[in-house]
Formats: sequence, structure tokens, C-alpha cells
Amino acid sequence: MKIEQIYTGCLAQGAYYIESKGEAAIIDPLREVDPYLKRAREDGAEIRYIFETHFHADFVSGHLTLAKETGAPIVYGPLANPSFEALIAEDGQVFPLGEITIEVLHTPGHTMESTTYLLRDQSGKPHAIFSGDTLFLGDVGRPDLAQKAADMTQEQLASTLYDSLRNKIMPLPDEVIVYPAHGAGSACGKNMMKETVDTLGNQKKMNYALRADMTREEFIAEVTEGLLPPPAYFPLNVKMNKEGYEDIDEVLERGTRALSPDAFEAAANETGAVVLDVRHQDEFVKGHVPRSIFIGLDGDFAPWVGALIADVAQPILLVTPEGKEEETVTRLSRVGFDNTLGFLEGGYAAWEAAGKETDRMRSETAEDLEDELEENLQRVFDVRKASEYFSERLEGAVNTPLSELNDHLSEFPAEAPFYVHCAGGYRSVIAASILKSRGYHNLVNIEGGFKAIQETALPVTDYVCPTQMGKA
Repeated sequence: MKIEQIYTGCLAQGAYYIESKGEAAIIDPLREVDPYLKRAREDGAEIRYIFETHFHADFVSGHLTLAKETGAPIVYGPLANPSFEALIAEDGQVFPLGEITIEVLHTPGHTMESTTYLLRDQSGKPHAIFSGDTLFLGDVGRPDLAQKAADMTQEQLASTLYDSLRNKIMPLPDEVIVYPAHGAGSACGKNMMKETVDTLGNQKKMNYALRADMTREEFIAEVTEGLLPPPAYFPLNVKMNKEGYEDIDEVLERGTRALSPDAFEAAANETGAVVLDVRHQDEFVKGHVPRSIFIGLDGDFAPWVGALIADVAQPILLVTPEGKEEETVTRLSRVGFDNTLGFLEGGYAAWEAAGKETDRMRSETAEDLEDELEENLQRVFDVRKASEYFSERLEGAVNTPLSELNDHLSEFPAEAPFYVHCAGGYRSVIAASILKSRGYHNLVNIEGGFKAIQETALPVTDYVCPTQMGKA
């Protein structure tokens, strides 16, 4: 028996390859399916099943492409209602795979079709669970994403999740291995551990949601506390996963078209496309196409695209580092952004060489900030998360989280210079690029972010554990 977790860091997502005696199953595959096909070929195995734990909101699954390539059935748990052909399994249904079996455990609560898959070894002993978004390490799936579809409140879904955990998962042996669909950094939960594999016994000790003496009311209150609004692209990804999507080969062919500076400029004007620059933030600061948006490949690229561009149908034109065109289009497609129209051939250097209009971003060090501001710190805008700001911040700085930037536009000065920072410099350049695209050219990006600010004499608040937020 072989179990391999295929983890994608920028999405904090775990897919799984399971093989026994020449038969393989894939759980929650990503959009590009070549890695799974390659693993099966290397093992001389046939992919027999494609298991989906639920209709994913944060990424587009590769279930349809993989089924097309292999002929394997797509398996969902009870209550799933996809628009395409799939095997809707019953609770407790068992699927043989070589010398092992995979059993369906219907575990609604995150969504009503959410299902955990229990792997039993050749002796029939419970060995591992693939818990999807039902059980994470240190947390459980948020119960607010399926409200509209299920016509249920988040409290009702949380109550359902309480039963699923206690009736289906917690009675399993402590030595059972937990393989979740996500790790730390995913927006599908609140407080996940950095580890991506654990035992159920340890989770019973470490995970607040699995406390043995926890009442239903306590569970509902703790699971629903502090939930941030889900990213706007989530329901669009659910729709794609439920109803179908364009073949990724077609998306790649269209998105990797090389466009000369003239053709690129014409396409931007004719289509209303967002010009998305994915180079390193230091390169963007030095020079970029006017009104382009920066979201660099080196950070949490796909989730930030989803959160800030939001509409998966939005046309996009790319400015990329050389050789990164296909990777960029692929990573966009993972979160449903399939309408990439091409990339700037020769990159920003070609745009500049063609004599096109250019722009740059004013950027200064934290030491410069110290010299310029003196006591007027109200012109500093901190675009980190509210929890980061609560924990430790520059005194007087205003919190304008990047994910909520559009809600704060009226707070930025129209004429006086103002300063933007994050933790290390990535998010502040994203925020500054968005502000510049909307006419705010009086901004200054602080290089190195809060880490650099802490090295100066600027006044910083005392550290408070972010878990205390909302409890004061």
C-alpha cells in the first residue's frame, strides 16, 4: 500500500495518491492532472476512482479532466448533486482497491455533501482518514460557506458538524492517521496547524473542536467565532466544480499567447483586461506598465488573485518573468481564472524598449519613514490582517487589511503623501499597485514592512498574542 500526499503550498492544499496492487485512487486532485497520471504510470497502476470530499470553494478540482483521461468514475458522498455524471455513494459504501478498501463516511457540516474517506488496510483495520474540509489539524472546516446553497444558518451547519465529528470520526482508533485537504494559510478554516499529517489521537488532545467534554453549544460558539467573510471567488469556484469547466489545455493555449507591446496594449484597451504583473515586488516598484496590478508569483499568488480580482470571468493580460508564462496561467486556472488572453512578449523590458508609457512606485526605507513622519503617524496605513495589527503595530497607524482594501478607499488622503506597509513588503506593493490604478499616486511603499519598522526608533506597541483578539 502506498499513500502519497501531494501538497501545493500556495493553496495550502493536499491531494492524495493511494495505490495498492496496481490499483490507484486520487482524492481531491488539482486542476492539472499530469502529476497523478505520471505517478500511476511509474507504479504500473490503473486509476480506479477519483474521490471528491465535497464541492471545493477555494480551488478548481481536476476531477473532470482526470475522469476524461482515465475513464475512472468521480465519486461523491451523499447529497452531492453535480451537473455531470458521477457516482453518488451511500454512507458506509465500501470501494475495494487492491488489498485495501475505502469506506464512505458522510460527515456533513462544512457543506452538506462533505464526506470523509476511511482507508482500511488488508486486514480490515482502520488505517487513515481523508477528511477533506471536515477535520483539519488544529481546526475544523468553517460552517458558513454552504449557507446559501443549503438554506441553513452557519449555526445549523456547525451543529451538524458537531454530530459528524462525534458520531463518525472521534470513535475511530487514536492511531488512525488524519490526512486533511488543507493546512495553515487556507481560508477554509481559522487556526490550522503548520503540520499536514497527524494522528487522530493527537488531534483529540490538540484540536479545540474535538474536546471530549465539549457541549454542542460550546462547539457552535467556538467554531463560528471570528469568521472572516469568505473570498468573493469562492462561490464561483463551487459553481465550476459542480457544473464543469473548460479543458485546461485550451486555457493554457489561449493564456500563453505571446503579444508584442503594441498587440498587448491594443488587447488591454479593447477588452478591458486587468494587466497583472507577477514579477518580484522589487522589480515592479522600479518600473511597470501604468495601471497594472502587482501580485507576485513568489507569494500566496492564487489566493490573492481570487480575493482581489474576484470575478473569474475577468480578462487578464500577464507581465511575467521570462519562462514563467505557463506556470502563471496554470496557477490562475487552479482558482478558476481561465480568461487569460496572453502575455507581454519580452516582458517589461520589451515594453520599455518600445517607448511605451511607464510608471514606477515611490518606495522608501523604514529609516526614511522615521525621519519624515516624526509624530504624524496617522498617515501610515498597515495592510496586514487585523489579527497581525492587533498583536503588534506602529502606534497611530491605521489598519486597512489588503483583503478589505476596497472598503477603505475613502480613508486615504487625496493629496498629502501617505505610507503603506505590511509585514515584509509583498502585500504592501499589491495594495499600492491597486491604489495607484485608482488614481492614488501620492503613496509611499515602506520597504521591508513592519519587520524593518521594528528595527527603528519608531514607537511600536507591546506584543499581544493574536489569540486574545476579541477577548479583551
